[in-house]
Amino acid sequence: MTADPLVLTAEVDRATERLLRTAGSLDPTALAGPSRLPGWSRGHVLAHLARGADAVVNLLDGARTGRDIPAYADAGARDAQIEAGAGRGLDEHLDDLRAGAKRFAEACAAMPADRWTAVVRSHRGDLVAAALVWTRLREIEVHHVDLAAGYDPVDWPDGFGQRLLHEVVTGLDRRESAPLALRPDGTARVLTVGPVTGDGPTVAGPTHELAAWLIGRSAGTGLTVVPDGPLPTPPDWI
Repeated sequence: MTADPLVLTAEVDRATERLLRTAGSLDPTALAGPSRLPGWSRGHVLAHLARGADAVVNLLDGARTGRDIPAYADAGARDAQIEAGAGRGLDEHLDDLRAGAKRFAEACAAMPADRWTAVVRSHRGDLVAAALVWTRLREIEVHHVDLAAGYDPVDWPDGFGQRLLHEVVTGLDRRESAPLALRPDGTARVLTVGPVTGDGPTVAGPTHELAAWLIGRSAGTGLTVVPDGPLPTPPDWI
């Protein structure tokens, strides 16, 4: 999957449309039902996705203007906004998601080419502005799964699953962790996490399933372990 932010915006648009179709198909009473995220209803997930769009817009505006504009005023404000929006009706959620998507698209279109290299301060550390489009795509696709409404990692586009897996492996490899090797189906390439000692297990399976397991969105039932044994516990993701 390309790293070009302007090309990735089309992927964000498509991911948003998939999310809206899933959300729009929900029975309104299902919004109060549990999502895959502990303590959050489906309404919490949708509110988080809407406010996440605004957070990325704030960072893009900061990159464009050279001002230090935080994603959220603070963690408390973020949580309060999600809680306040969680109990809304379905139409309000859908309108909010569409409006957030429009603001995101407008913020991307307004970015001068030379400002995509600007560094912004997110709650997870400094990022180059160009990475914010991928950040938004990842948020939509992962939380679409968290909605627990019939969209699963197997439904992720192939390019998204591949990029997510490589990103997660790269991030985990920077931490101290037990050695682990991953072999995506259809490739002879082995991705490694932790020190390469030859002592760790090799976990193999579909790319999307490996990525979902590493980020805690799958129990890994479609994966195999060599030598034969239980799946190891992956390190915590972001």
